[in-house]
Amino acid sequence: MSRIRTLVSAALLSVAALLSACATDVATNAAATSASANASPALVLFASDEGVARLARSRAKADFAALANQFEAQYNSAFCGPTSAAIVLNTVNGRGADVPRDHTRLRKDDVQFMPPGADPIVPRFTQDLVIDKGSKTRAQVLGEPVTVGGKEVRDFGYQLRQFDAMLRGNGLVTRAVVVDDSLPEQSIRADMAGNLARSGDYVIVNYRREAVGQKGGGHISPLGAYDAASDSFLVLDVNPAAAGWAWIPTATLVKAMRTFDTVENRGYVVVNGP
Repeated sequence: MSRIRTLVSAALLSVAALLSACATDVATNAAATSASANASPALVLFASDEGVARLARSRAKADFAALANQFEAQYNSAFCGPTSAAIVLNTVNGRGADVPRDHTRLRKDDVQFMPPGADPIVPRFTQDLVIDKGSKTRAQVLGEPVTVGGKEVRDFGYQLRQFDAMLRGNGLVTRAVVVDDSLPEQSIRADMAGNLARSGDYVIVNYRREAVGQKGGGHISPLGAYDAASDSFLVLDVNPAAAGWAWIPTATLVKAMRTFDTVENRGYVVVNGP
């Protein structure tokens, strides 16, 4: 009986680990095959007349154009964090001299007909490069067992503070906000909407998909705008194949951030610059 209890406890810990950022997307990706199939009636897809109208009337959309210009989709189910980081880093750094070149994406045959010393790689932060500057290794992001609370678990993706550490490791000035029960909704709204009304700083949210009516577990994506008339935020979902960009009501988004993830609640990160 004691062995059965031990096995059950281990299974529960493994499931809990799968609920961290992007983690459940690893397990349920096959179920989320289209944006329309994974949209809650309470959400408004950006790719709709109402979605476009909200952006048009929004007075807190200073970040939208810059982020949209650098947007890319995650190519790995556990990489919502690295993808969000790459988008914001490319937005902040633009065409700066220090933007890296990811040569891991270059095949040997790609350069066989080029002049000696030619480098076809475009300078850009990539989903793969940004991981190396964080405290969490690529193997851990993809499920290598780690010790949490004295127990060995598979901590897929990124928890809020792990994600924040990766952003700071890449040279960004950040402020991580854990959305616990003591943090009022009005304070969160004011903080995030105020950020979206200014250029040069950004907000990235860490929330639970199921809490907003979508399929999947923990997720990370940048915010693009706030619409006061509908009291909703535009989440630039980095997994458009699963959900797509969507306007999420403030109360719903806050509830989704106010969910437990392995060691503490989820939340959001405010990003300034280098």
